[in-house]
Amino acid sequence: MSSQSLIELNRLEKSFLTEKVETRALHQLSLSVDPGEYVCITGPSGCGKSTLLSILGLLDTPTGGQYILNGQDVSSLSRDQRAKIRNKEIGFVFQSFNLISELTVEENVCLPLTYRKGMAQKDIKERAKAMLDKVEMSHRLSHFPSQLSGGQQQRVAIARSLINDPVVILADEPTGNLDSKNADIVLRLLRQLHEEGSTIVMVTHDPRSIEQKSRQIEMLDGQVVADEYQRLAQVGS
Repeated sequence: MSSQSLIELNRLEKSFLTEKVETRALHQLSLSVDPGEYVCITGPSGCGKSTLLSILGLLDTPTGGQYILNGQDVSSLSRDQRAKIRNKEIGFVFQSFNLISELTVEENVCLPLTYRKGMAQKDIKERAKAMLDKVEMSHRLSHFPSQLSGGQQQRVAIARSLINDPVVILADEPTGNLDSKNADIVLRLLRQLHEEGSTIVMVTHDPRSIEQKSRQIEMLDGQVVADEYQRLAQVGS
């Protein structure tokens, strides 16, 4: 694996124990992601995609193997340690938007920085406004999520994912709850962010999402069974 990789996974394992039956979600999974890549992870339901994304996002921990994020081994950190790194290094875009209904658009976008020590509220609000400008939603600062369409909510969620200037954006089926028009808007926005240098790792079944990636990883039974990066690079050259 490249020493310049942003993400390095070495023989990753993840097992779940339910009713005395062990289910292995990930098995000996190794891969790396370099800065600036746009990676789509595909595969059938139950193949381990969501489990992998949860581990990449430090929402869960592996039961074996090694995970290095931005040069730091994060394989076995405590919950608090993971939360600090997650808040600083990772941006999330979820299928269900995950906006807090009681908070305004501005408050939702500000949320990741409210836990950042030493940052003035004025500066946080200015950055939130800048991120909402980027996704063309700053005119809805004072609105609540219930007052927005699904596509608008997802754009707000993308603004929230950007506010902490993450090293990687993790997207879990970001177009899954959107109609085709709003899905296209969100995908254009993600493509723009990638062109500006963002690293994106996306789990998706959407063929339109897959079309704009720079690399596709296919999973089956908790393992990587295909990695199309080299072939795609040759086609685009």
